[in-house]
Amino acid sequence: MQRTLYLVGFGYLAVCGVVVLRHQTRRFQPPSQSTAMTAAFDGSASQWFAAMKPFCNAVEVEIVQSRHPAPATLEGQGLSAACYALAGKIDSARAIIDRLAEADRYRAAGIVFDIAHPVADAGDNRSAGPIMELVISYWPNHYMALYHAGMAEFALGEADLAAKNLTAFLKYYHENDGWTQSARATLAQIAEAR
Repeated sequence: MQRTLYLVGFGYLAVCGVVVLRHQTRRFQPPSQSTAMTAAFDGSASQWFAAMKPFCNAVEVEIVQSRHPAPATLEGQGLSAACYALAGKIDSARAIIDRLAEADRYRAAGIVFDIAHPVADAGDNRSAGPIMELVISYWPNHYMALYHAGMAEFALGEADLAAKNLTAFLKYYHENDGWTQSARATLAQIAEAR
């Protein structure tokens, strides 16, 4: 009798646990499905990017962008590409830019540059390097992208590519400032090592 009561009591607790769990599951939806989050992605391209930016990482970028696509404007697509680029998904960023009209591709690359430029200016040329290479593949005379790509390639030991991009930077950029001095000093180091 005592054993039967024990089993009945245990069964009752198990049923209660399942009911509570199901209630909690319904009550707490994943953040990506919440109404507030969905509303945050509505509106202008800049509003979309402000909501998307925390998810511009390799783990979350694909799923969140699939649930909340960028506006179908040039700015929206440029920001979508920038988000993929920040996440290290350069091929996905390139695919977005390639879907645009040819005349708009360099402009989208410029949007990508504007988002990634602070990373490079903060001194992290290695991280920014692949993004800058993406930019110059659509905008070959973008002098600051050439500079940051060249510095990243130099840091990674790719001397020939660094020399090519830094030489192109000096061709398009004519101010005698820290950028120019840094590019010349790096080119001198490359020449000495050859």
